[in-house]
Amino acid sequence: MKHYLALVPVVALAACSWENYPEAGRDVDRHGNFGYATANNTGIQSGEISYTLDLARRFADEVTTTVNFAFNSAELDGDARAILRQQADWIRQFPEVRFRVFGHTDAVGSKGYNYALGKRRAQAIVSHLASLGIGRDRLEAMVSRGETQPLIVTEGRERRNRRTVTEVSGFVERHPTVMDGKYAQIVYRDYVASAQAETVLTGTSAEGGDE
Repeated sequence: MKHYLALVPVVALAACSWENYPEAGRDVDRHGNFGYATANNTGIQSGEISYTLDLARRFADEVTTTVNFAFNSAELDGDARAILRQQADWIRQFPEVRFRVFGHTDAVGSKGYNYALGKRRAQAIVSHLASLGIGRDRLEAMVSRGETQPLIVTEGRERRNRRTVTEVSGFVERHPTVMDGKYAQIVYRDYVASAQAETVLTGTSAEGGDE
């Protein structure tokens, strides 16, 4: 009887598929950090990751992050230039923060051509932001996404897919205001400034006035 009972767990395990037991944390990792535990933990402990995400959400909420392009073009039109002025105004508030630009295309054309076109679009954004006074050391034209991440799934021309997206990517290394991982001082600096007490005058002055 003892031998029979010992076989029961073995049979039960054999009947289970390991596919039913994915890697721990896979389903809750929404930011793509699975497999990079040390780097992720370091960023969390220092506060950099948390505040980078906070800034990224704020940037996306307060400005237009997407610029669209004409077919087979990396030229900036009037709407694009207006959006980039808005982006540049926001970026100037945070001289410690770095940004990256992703280029996208629609599905018309070869993958190789679209990859290069997406890269040119991202570079055009970086160049224009630089012309508006944003340091190039804070801007990066990331590897093009080409046609791989369409907003609208179609094989034809689609303006909404011909775009760049500007994102917060992190903090400038060794910037004088980034000390000892105190990223909160950067993120909430303008909130602190806005909370300064205001002097409120009521009644009449001691020297008289209108009555």
